Amino acid sequence: MTAPLTPSQPPHEQPPHDPWQAPAQPSGATSPHGYEEDGPGMKTEVRQAAVIMVAVAVCGALLGLLWMWLSPRVPLISDGKLVYLKDTEGEQAIGVDGTFTLLSLGFGLVSGVVVFLLRKRGGIPLVVGLAVGSLLGALLAWRVGIWLGPETDVVAHAKAVGKGVVFDAPLELKAMGTVLAWPVAALAVHLGLTGLFGPRDPEPYPAP
Repeated sequence: MTAPLTPSQPPHEQPPHDPWQAPAQPSGATSPHGYEEDGPGMKTEVRQAAVIMVAVAVCGALLGLLWMWLSPRVPLISDGKLVYLKDTEGEQAIGVDGTFTLLSLGFGLVSGVVVFLLRKRGGIPLVVGLAVGSLLGALLAWRVGIWLGPETDVVAHAKAVGKGVVFDAPLELKAMGTVLAWPVAALAVHLGLTGLFGPRDPEPYPAP
């Protein structure tokens, strides 16, 4: 003799369907944002960020060339024993730092806009790649400008040109903090554009 089924749980009755429950996704499916939930989406972002970092850093060579070409020259003169500034009241040295800073701000503006246009979705790896690439580019520009600029050995240069002959001082940055102008400008522009024109997260479902 078998026990009767209880009326509270018929054999074929299914639990009520929750209209707010998200549909089940198959293995390997992507989220509404297009990212794969098992991890490859993040790997793709990291690869893209690495490419952007290298591309931005390489642009530092162009910044170094422009800095070397546009910076004012600091004239020096030798009396045969010591080397002096020819114009002791000149502001050429300040102009060297100012030129580097202005060029860096311009490169930061351009790189921030270009990276945003190429990858509007953004992401932490992209921002990190832009920041690191900009910093490396600024350091590369500094070294390229010094390497291609006037002779760095002032004493040897003074002996080579002779007594009483004016020659150019080597390029140098008095304030090394100017190398941060590019990454700061790039991040500010990129984050500003992302906040204004970047994709918005979908609105959450209203409470039932």
